[in-house]
Amino acid sequence: MTSPLTFAAGDLTVHRIVEMCGPTMGIRQMLPRLSDAMLAEHRGWLAPDSLDAEDRAIMMFQCYVVRTPHHNILIDSCIGNDKTLPPHMADWNKRQGREYELALEAAGLRFEDIDYVFCTHLHADHVGWNTRLVEGKWAPTFPKARYVFSADEARFWEGQYARAGVQVFEESVLPVLEAGRPDLVSDNAVIGDHVRLLPTPGHTPHHVAVLLGKGRDEAAFAGDLLHSPLQFRYPDLASAIDRDGAAAASVSRRGFLERFAETGTVCCFKSPSVKLSPGST
Repeated sequence: MTSPLTFAAGDLTVHRIVEMCGPTMGIRQMLPRLSDAMLAEHRGWLAPDSLDAEDRAIMMFQCYVVRTPHHNILIDSCIGNDKTLPPHMADWNKRQGREYELALEAAGLRFEDIDYVFCTHLHADHVGWNTRLVEGKWAPTFPKARYVFSADEARFWEGQYARAGVQVFEESVLPVLEAGRPDLVSDNAVIGDHVRLLPTPGHTPHHVAVLLGKGRDEAAFAGDLLHSPLQFRYPDLASAIDRDGAAAASVSRRGFLERFAETGTVCCFKSPSVKLSPGST
């Protein structure tokens, strides 16, 4: 079930900001241990929202804006415009689109309205709108916002950039650091009375989930903890795009689902099936 574009969770209002949705890689390429029998058993409910006729995984590239009583918090900033990306991300390379801005406007929001940007990790489709080109230079997109990154995740990608010149870091993260706009925090940081981070390593070394709510977890934002709804049924089914598939599967994904199943917490994922209802697992 795909959640509505705006929904409530406790004293929070959550907006889904969709930039793109469509077929990506083959589902067996994404999930190498997926057997023919497993796919056949679940094909009926996967199609057409999560699987196309060519067995390609359909993925939604979206962020969330959460209105708390105090702040507007944006979680993961999608793909962005004008970014330099490798051939296997050709659909995102030098992209020129207004979908993201229009989706923000439809939610009654402008770039200037965002107080905090949280990144669950620093992959291209989660940091793209961190920055935009202004007079030929990369500048923070959200002029009033602090950007909250895991300090260890930032340090890891800074090391990758120093060794190999990672373009994503150069265009979407480094300008934020150079502008003095980041808050670099621990993977289990508690921020104010509404925000907590939950370490969920595996997809990247210091991937985190973002938990929101006062006094309880009203909503949990899972980043790339799951890439297909099949991973609700088979949490140990590793994704080829996880840096450490074993950690992502057996520790982070299974632990997250066991923690929040049947709690009433609204769990928000990248997949088109974005709400984890009580009893889903």
